Amino acid sequence: MGKLVQKVKDVNLIKRERNDAVKRSRAVIGGQFGEQVAPYLPDFPCNPGDARFIGKPVDFIAFKGCADKDEVEEILFVEVKSGSSTLSRRERQIKSAVEEGRVRFVEYRIS
Repeated sequence: MGKLVQKVKDVNLIKRERNDAVKRSRAVIGGQFGEQVAPYLPDFPCNPGDARFIGKPVDFIAFKGCADKDEVEEILFVEVKSGSSTLSRRERQIKSAVEEGRVRFVEYRIS
């Protein structure tokens, strides 16, 4: 009898773990989809033509004004979040570097 009870418990555990994996996978796919369409949603901070998707460590770098004004007004680092998700440790570090002015332009030439 004990083996049968354990087997039923194992089957139920596997079902719960599979359901959890499916939920997580859907959340990841939904987040990735949201990242890709974000520039076309209301309240995105700039023209979609200004945004360049890079994915990691932030979702977009945007050159505000570039697409329609031929003049870069501002450079934005855009991280797209949905639901109750929060910035990762690395994303917080990048935000801090930008806010503290630890950003620079480097011209790298190949001889």
